[in-house]
Amino acid sequence: MADKKIIAYKGFDKDLKCRGFQYKIGSKYIHKGKVEPCKSGFHACEYPLDVFQYYNPAGSRFAEVEAAGEIVPHEDKICCEKIKIKTELTLGALIQAAVKFTFDRVKWTKKNHVEKEKEAASATGDWSAASATGDWSAASATGDWSAASATGDRGAASATGNCGAASATGKESIACGLGFRCKAKGAKGCWLVIAERDDYGRILLVRTVKVDGKDIKADTWYTLQDGQFVEAKV
Repeated sequence: MADKKIIAYKGFDKDLKCRGFQYKIGSKYIHKGKVEPCKSGFHACEYPLDVFQYYNPAGSRFAEVEAAGEIVPHEDKICCEKIKIKTELTLGALIQAAVKFTFDRVKWTKKNHVEKEKEAASATGDWSAASATGDWSAASATGDWSAASATGDRGAASATGNCGAASATGKESIACGLGFRCKAKGAKGCWLVIAERDDYGRILLVRTVKVDGKDIKADTWYTLQDGQFVEAKV
């Protein structure tokens, strides 16, 4: 009987190690012995943003993995007997994977506002808005001058259109502004991911920062300018 396979996401340190074990992109590994969460076996998360519970966005590396063999779920992660490290993901790709994960599980309605857990709101037209308020929810706004807001815990807000805005106010959430002249804000403890682009829309760099309430103020709009986080004009 073929192994059950689950696509999941895994975090590593800068050297692609996890708990002292060295991994390599494209390689497969088999655990010999008991599969026991938090003790033995390979660990990964089905929901992409749950990896941030174990590895900070800044200074860590992430990958899409395939878990197989014996798989034991435990809280926000799984523990498995076999694992394949499929593809390394940028932080932006990980966030988009979280949005897709949520969208794939949505029971769509005519509204762009979502209040249930692990559901999503999407706005694609210019000057539009998407709001997700349930825990583990995601809001994605792709039109120019659009806005995305995620207020539930462990949520993700993504604004990819020009001059868009992303806001994350729930605990352990992330706001991502990747379009031209985008801005983002978050509550204390949230993470901001902002891209800086040139006048032709080419990405110059992408930076992440945690809202600490001091250097990066809570509930304050930021943009990236000359590689630095600066308060954005509202």
